[in-house]
Amino acid sequence: MTQSKSRVVSISSRTPKARATPTKLFVLDTNVLMHDPTSLYRFEEHDIFLPICTLEELDNHKKGTLEVNRNARQASRFLDGLVGGFENGISEGIPLNKASQGGATGRLFLQTEPISVQLPSSFAPGKADNEIIAVCLHLQKKLPKRHIVLVSKDINMRIKARALNVDAEDYFNDKVLEDSDLLYTGMTELPADFWEKHGKGVESWQQGGATFYKITGPIVPKLLVNEFVYTEIDTPFYARVIAIEGKSATLQTLRDFGHHKNAVWGITARNREQNFAMNLLMNPDVDFVTLLGQAGTGKTLLTLAAGLQLTLDQKIYNEIIMTRVTVPVGEDIGFLPGTEEEKMTPWMGALEDNLDVLMGADNHEGGDWGRAASNELIRSRVKVKSLNFMRGRTFLNKLLIIDEAQNLTPKQMKTLVTRAGPGTKVVCLGNIAQIDTPYLTEGSSGLTYVVDRFKGWAHAGHVTLQRGERSRLADYAAEIL
Repeated sequence: MTQSKSRVVSISSRTPKARATPTKLFVLDTNVLMHDPTSLYRFEEHDIFLPICTLEELDNHKKGTLEVNRNARQASRFLDGLVGGFENGISEGIPLNKASQGGATGRLFLQTEPISVQLPSSFAPGKADNEIIAVCLHLQKKLPKRHIVLVSKDINMRIKARALNVDAEDYFNDKVLEDSDLLYTGMTELPADFWEKHGKGVESWQQGGATFYKITGPIVPKLLVNEFVYTEIDTPFYARVIAIEGKSATLQTLRDFGHHKNAVWGITARNREQNFAMNLLMNPDVDFVTLLGQAGTGKTLLTLAAGLQLTLDQKIYNEIIMTRVTVPVGEDIGFLPGTEEEKMTPWMGALEDNLDVLMGADNHEGGDWGRAASNELIRSRVKVKSLNFMRGRTFLNKLLIIDEAQNLTPKQMKTLVTRAGPGTKVVCLGNIAQIDTPYLTEGSSGLTYVVDRFKGWAHAGHVTLQRGERSRLADYAAEIL
């Protein structure tokens, strides 16, 4: 055994005296560390046990440029810092309190002793998953008073563990929500008795063509800044929460983008949610917008229409940049020739389709020459970029559109959103019901992550579009298929 490995020790059979309540012992599968290297510090007061097989698998995956390879290297660095920086009493486990800055108060244990558990003959010997399950069974026998739990992202491994009476769980820390139905929608329907309960002492005034209401009442604590409120009973009322101060909230009425006089590049809102979305997209004070919705709800069309209006007509932004994750739905077609923009063209069919609609809607005059000149001008202001070259860049006075954002991990989403410099607006579009990236779920998608984290910020807004407007065929197919 080498000197570096001689520090790795076995778990103590007794529970630390300082513990008043029983804590769990979590056995981590390799895929948890490769998914989130900081998972070592995410188990609060509970202890962690790493089988030697997990360390060997980390070593096998450390070479490469993929996200999992980077995470494997980072996890190894964390482990090196923990083991290398702890000299005394290793048999009692390595405390995580200092390295996690108080986030984890448990201890880390590493396996060195041989495992004597015999698995059923149907479990293939030498397979890493089965060896980790054997470690769990060994710990159950050795520490009968402790609750041993296997943590793995592998569904089949969890099923096999439960078949052998080993408790197994998914890694939950990366999940924003357990149920996607609880995700923030960006809007709240006001109760029928809203004005009866909140009408007393209402202050109202007009400014800049909008009406403002300052209300107090039981609904105020439930509201968030930039959340839309509406009621369609008797007199329809649509407004946006622009401020919350103590027990009062200030509401601002919306601009009606459903009326032809407020059309944006010939596009009008066809339903309530589209009008909410357009109010966010056309508001230069809102720097970050997320739009969720099934296929055909108008996410890309509305965003591009607003982008062209703000870029070409109002000149708030000098360029539109569109990007998306290049995850194929079916078989990969291989490498693509050409420049960065030419390589991205096959992935940007939605951009081309919507630009055709917008250019057709806006070009009523000028004939073929005018239409050609307008097309050239529009395409010169709309750039397509690959996610692979985003790190280190800063966008100034740009409108950055991230399409199919549900396929991004939270870490990738952070990398993209932090590219925004002064004067830049970021719009994320996606449908969390259509995730193509392996290992991502509705609860752990980067799009779900930013919707939940940005809610309530004064310069961010979200709308979940609910009604399809593509065609009756598309709407019916989305409903029944």
